[in-house]
Formats: sequence, C-alpha cells, structure tokens
Amino acid sequence: MTRRLFAAAATIAALMALDAPAAANEPGRVPFDVNNPQVQEQARTLARKPPLGPANGRRIVEDRSGRKQAGKASFYAPSFQGKTMADGRRFNHAGQAAASKTLPLGTVAKVTNTETGKTAEVTVQDRGPYVDGRTIDLSKSSAQQIGLDSRAGVAPVVVAPIAVPQPDGSVKPGAGALPGPATASLPD
Repeated sequence: MTRRLFAAAATIAALMALDAPAAANEPGRVPFDVNNPQVQEQARTLARKPPLGPANGRRIVEDRSGRKQAGKASFYAPSFQGKTMADGRRFNHAGQAAASKTLPLGTVAKVTNTETGKTAEVTVQDRGPYVDGRTIDLSKSSAQQIGLDSRAGVAPVVVAPIAVPQPDGSVKPGAGALPGPATASLPD
C-alpha cells in the first residue's frame, strides 16, 4: 500500500512539473509573438475587413475568424462578483474578464471605446451579454480602463481579437494582434 501511495505521489509530482504548457491556457496569455511578420500580415488582412455587428438574441454563435466586431459594451453588475463563469473560474471585478456570445472562450481581445479612444485588453471567460445590440460585457476594472462608468452604463466599442482559440487546439492571430487601438485604420 505504501509503495502505491509513493508511486501515485511521484506521478502527481511529475505531472505538476509538466505544467508549463498549461500556462498558455491562462487568461490573457497569447501563445505567439505578435511582432512576428507572419502574425502581423494575418492581423493586417483581418483588420482591413469591415467589423461584424453584434449577435442578437440568446443563441451562442461562435466566430473564430479573428475579425473585429462593433457594437456596445456594458459591464457586469456587482452581484456577479464571485459567481462561476462559463469557463469554470470565479468572476472578479478587479480582473480582465469579459463575456461574449460570439468570441470563443479563451479569446484575448482589445476593446476600444470609440468615444474616448481608450483601450483595455480582456479575456473572454463567460457568455453574454444577452441584450440585443450589445457586443461584450466587461469587468468593472476593464470598463473603467476604457472610460465606461456606471452613469453611462454602455459605450460604443470595437472589439479586436488578438488570439482566437480554434477547435483543433491551435490559436489563431486576430485583427487585434496589430499594435494600437482596435479602431486603428490601416493604410491601403
């Protein structure tokens, strides 16, 4: 019995030592070099396409293309603090969590308020918002970064994915992999 416990403990220790690949799954981690010329070219191609509009209704329709999205941002109500999000983590208003009906869970994106020009980098960890015309829900911290306060409630935004998880486990660069805000225009 002791030998089995020792073997089990050794196996667990070995698995914990292999935890480095899991770091790419941490919120906010981008598993590629955004300065790589190939990544920049893919991002540039996507950034030239017109932004997609918000998905209406309650249905989740994932968009793994990496294209920009335009719509309105809102932020989570205080009552969501500590609740479990769609990815299984607990929501924290001080974090950089976001909710989207179209971007896959784990997507890292830039959110730029088109009125203030301020940008925040977020990770999609939840589903929603379930209000027509809304593109993304933000934590209080992210909302403050883009100049969205409780008095306004919503703000017009452009969401540009930086890194988009794909069904095969790979991660695709998105339009937001380019430097600058999500609203940056590109020369022809």
